[in-house]
Amino acid sequence: MQGIRNLTTGPIRKQLFKLAMPIMATSFIQMAYSLTDMAWVGRIGSEAVAAIGSVGILTWMSASISLLNKIGSEVSVAQSIGAQNNEDAKCFASHNITIALIISVCWGSILFCLANEIIGIYKLNADISRDAVSYLRIIATALPFVFMSAAFTGIYNASGRSTIPFFISGTGLIFNMILDPLFIFGLNLGVQGAAYATWLSQATVFLLFVYQLKIKNALLGGFPFITKLKKRYSQRIFKLGLPVAAFNTLFAFVNMFLGRTATEQGGHIGLMSLTTGGQIEAITWNTSQGFSTALGAFIAQNYAARKTTRVIKAWQTTLWMTFTFGVFCTLLFVFMGNEIFSLFVPEPEAYIAGGIYLRIMGYSQLFMMLEITTQGVFYGIGRTLPPAIISVVCNYSRIPLAIYFAHRGMGVEGIWWAISLTSIAKGIILASWFAIIKNKVLPQE
Repeated sequence: MQGIRNLTTGPIRKQLFKLAMPIMATSFIQMAYSLTDMAWVGRIGSEAVAAIGSVGILTWMSASISLLNKIGSEVSVAQSIGAQNNEDAKCFASHNITIALIISVCWGSILFCLANEIIGIYKLNADISRDAVSYLRIIATALPFVFMSAAFTGIYNASGRSTIPFFISGTGLIFNMILDPLFIFGLNLGVQGAAYATWLSQATVFLLFVYQLKIKNALLGGFPFITKLKKRYSQRIFKLGLPVAAFNTLFAFVNMFLGRTATEQGGHIGLMSLTTGGQIEAITWNTSQGFSTALGAFIAQNYAARKTTRVIKAWQTTLWMTFTFGVFCTLLFVFMGNEIFSLFVPEPEAYIAGGIYLRIMGYSQLFMMLEITTQGVFYGIGRTLPPAIISVVCNYSRIPLAIYFAHRGMGVEGIWWAISLTSIAKGIILASWFAIIKNKVLPQE
């Protein structure tokens, strides 16, 4: 198949590392969009950061919905490649892109039209809410670029060509880093300037993907971006991607509630600690997500080729890789939380509060990485439901736990402990689930 990297033969550690590093770097780049906005806006003040942070939860929700086609692409295309069925691989690629466009237009329209009502959930003061609504409406119109780029990324990851999304996303980030200070301070657009910079950067990423696939390199021998949807392919995509998108979207709803509770307990500083701290914590999340995505693509090809030994060895190898990084992040967050947070929001009151958030989250980093890494195994074998069940149950348990801890006098720190303890639970439960069922679900060689 044209442009495909075969992952069913060769050294496991080398292939995983080579596949994971660009994916991980791409995840960091996507995270850096928000961090870049917050770092520049943080120079305006903590209220401006709170405005972007409130929209950040909605941006996270949008990215969660786009996982339907990112995961759908990674698993369906990779399994078709592993089964040596090029026609199915092309059809799945076209269907994922078409579905991504339809969903993004519908979701973006909802966010644009209901921006005032959605931001009103946080009960922020009028100035912060006004900035947040303007930021949200600008970002909402860029969602077709974001969703289709996610589908493109999944197709490249499934094909073992993860370096392409890395270079394209990196170009978009550089563009965003240049435009942010120009629009925010040079043109004096403030929070709206950060939104315009992100919009133009996401459009650039989308156009680069189109150029790469249509002009420079016809992956899979070429395939149409828009196609008439067929039941067989659409059902498979929704079966693979919907559980992942659903539990991540429900996770974002939980964070919206926690964001409102944080505002009630700690004012805009509480909301800022949750949203900005979550972006910083994404350093660990994106690292493990990079390895998980690589593991999922690797396992999808080998699972379809019935190479069970390589599947098990890949999981074990990835666990050791993520464990090493998880220990480093734990120590960094627990002992240097204030210093890290002050890089983004230099106000003493803000970075002291944010440092407490990072310290409490630091205790759960290893378990979060264990959960996300094991998700990659489940996705690779096409069983996306178990991680969704565990995630929904544990994430929604954060709401009563946060309320209970807050009412016990722990205040905003009670919310942070509710998040940390449930992250620990998710990692233990999901890894145990796979250890129990692996002999039943993996085909014998």
